[in-house]
Amino acid sequence: MKLAVSATRMEMMRLKKRLAMAKRGHKLLKDKQEELMRQILSLIEGVREHRERVEKETGRILGRFAVARNAYDPKFLDEAVMLPTRQVRVRVETRNILNIKVPVFKKEISGKTRCYGFAKTSGELDFALAALDKLLDSLLVLAEKEKTLELLADELEKTRRRVNALEFVLIPNIEETVKSIALKLSENERGALTRLMRVKEIIRK
Repeated sequence: MKLAVSATRMEMMRLKKRLAMAKRGHKLLKDKQEELMRQILSLIEGVREHRERVEKETGRILGRFAVARNAYDPKFLDEAVMLPTRQVRVRVETRNILNIKVPVFKKEISGKTRCYGFAKTSGELDFALAALDKLLDSLLVLAEKEKTLELLADELEKTRRRVNALEFVLIPNIEETVKSIALKLSENERGALTRLMRVKEIIRK
């Protein structure tokens, strides 16, 4: 579709500059799109493997909690974990991937994990809580990777739309308009030349 502009030589020069800029922008966005896709594909495999490890470890920890609950009166287990003294805070920092800010999670821990007596609790509870402590690092890494993947996927979709808009709308429209203006100017020049030749013939007569 042609752009609504005047068919002048100045306008054609302006459109040619705009076309060159659009083509450079399209190439840069295309390169960015390919790099985003490469980053996403490498992340997907890592997230899948990490999630599988976290889910397996979570299952083992829940199994230990179940054994601890069956070994003693459940009310003793509930009392043991009712008032935890351990506090976990997550500090969020950022890093850049292709000018996209992605999160980096840092944990800050205070207090003790075991805040109960050993007389009425199972050793499985100790093992389960220790394993849960170790699992926290993996959970933070998984959350970080999945959020990064989400942000990169959003940026890839935006970049894809921009690439398509340039490739299939803006660049063809500018090229068609430039071609139309060039034809119009050429037609005007031929008309002017024809009139000039006719004037010359009249003068000669």
